[in-house]
Amino acid sequence: MSQPTEIDQAQIMGGLYGDGIIALKSAFTTAFADRMREDVMSLFDEARQVEGGALPRGPQRWYVETQPERISGFVEIATHPWFVAVCEAVLTKDYRIVEIGFDIPFPGAADQPWHRDFKAPEATLKDRRLNSLAFNLTCVDTKPEHGPFEIALGTQWDDIPGAKNDMFPDRSLWHRYISRAVQKLPQRGDISARSALTIHRGTANRSNEARPVLVVGVDAPDATNAHHHDLQVTRPYFDSLPPQVRDHLTCRVTDELEPIIQNHVIEGLLQPSY
Repeated sequence: MSQPTEIDQAQIMGGLYGDGIIALKSAFTTAFADRMREDVMSLFDEARQVEGGALPRGPQRWYVETQPERISGFVEIATHPWFVAVCEAVLTKDYRIVEIGFDIPFPGAADQPWHRDFKAPEATLKDRRLNSLAFNLTCVDTKPEHGPFEIALGTQWDDIPGAKNDMFPDRSLWHRYISRAVQKLPQRGDISARSALTIHRGTANRSNEARPVLVVGVDAPDATNAHHHDLQVTRPYFDSLPPQVRDHLTCRVTDELEPIIQNHVIEGLLQPSY
């Protein structure tokens, strides 16, 4: 794990309140990312055997939630100085880790429609405050043919009245997102943080390999995204966690891990956008 030479809160706030996304290059080693990929692909195969374990996010694209202890590098991620600094700067020192999962666009995944991941809360639309973040860690070196994540910078503040499910802006607005769009090509070991309200989409995977990405969702104390997830840990694992991680988890503590049946179906993503 590499240490950032300097963490600038103004830069963090400026990036997330401005573009809506920031990143740290080479936060982890490529070996760390390779282990993460092994975990993710194994967990995906397992989730496909459980009804509701893997949710479609469009053709040949899946999202799976998992338990922190099943990702071997979770503690290293949650204690990384940059991760902690970003959470504290934007979400306060009482931030809550509410979700861990992964998105996998396989070969043949199509362009998604422009969207945000959930309805914008009053804290953002009226108070102009971000109260949640999504951290992404790629499991592969992303190439243009992989179908990179595409984000319309600065659109986390957009009010999109009349949007389907308050998430999918009408096609008449797409010219705005296309004009502001930037494709991201993260490499193994990189980590990014973004507002999931920033309008974005996955693009078509024209390669011959999957592009798995680990996702860690974090809330401010007033956010309610934990209601959509079932973060769970076993008692021995919970007790083994350093306070810096344990004190920030919103989770169930169980005797044994249970299959995670996902509730956050995003119906608007089930059809490709052409």
